[in-house]
Amino acid sequence: MHIVSVNVGKKTGIPRLGGGNVTTGINKQPVSTTVDVDELGLSDDDVRNTVHHGGPDQAVYLYRQEDYDYWSQMLEREIVPGMFGVNLTVTGLPDPFLAVGDAIIFPDLRLQVTAPRIPCNTLAAKMGDKLFPKKFIGAALLGIYCSVLQPGSITVGDTFTVEEYEGDRITTVEFFRDWLGKMSADDIKRYLAVPIDIRTRTKLLERQRKSD
Repeated sequence: MHIVSVNVGKKTGIPRLGGGNVTTGINKQPVSTTVDVDELGLSDDDVRNTVHHGGPDQAVYLYRQEDYDYWSQMLEREIVPGMFGVNLTVTGLPDPFLAVGDAIIFPDLRLQVTAPRIPCNTLAAKMGDKLFPKKFIGAALLGIYCSVLQPGSITVGDTFTVEEYEGDRITTVEFFRDWLGKMSADDIKRYLAVPIDIRTRTKLLERQRKSD
């Protein structure tokens, strides 16, 4: 298992599908140099929509090359590393659905899985297809958001291992499907007991408060 591409992006404007432009950091480009990573993500990487992306619990977005290959075949065009706003494109990870809390360990960096990607209108604009978020959901190849447990640096070719979370194992695809469905009080308690991202935690705590 190793890194195929390390990708960072600066803010750019892309056309909205309904007209006008949106300023975004989704246009990530591969870099060949070693990149420092701290609690907020990759050095020199711009995140514009901080309401839904970025921050310490979604500091790094990881996607499998094998899933890019799927999209290239389905869309009949090459989907390159960096598309979808991905920071790290990796290969060899046997399961795209790691569990929340799993650690991804590189030689000089340690990440922890916190959430799946929830597709947005900016992704639709990037792909030039208003239906792409639904396609993304249907395929359930969402990629993985991570927090940074141990800051360090990364470069193309770095290998990594996965250390399984010892608590309740909620995979990112289970997370995604539960989030889109109706969660019971017990479901909410289950999710609050594992290291999910702060945005989801805040919303679940609010649901819990309203149901009490």
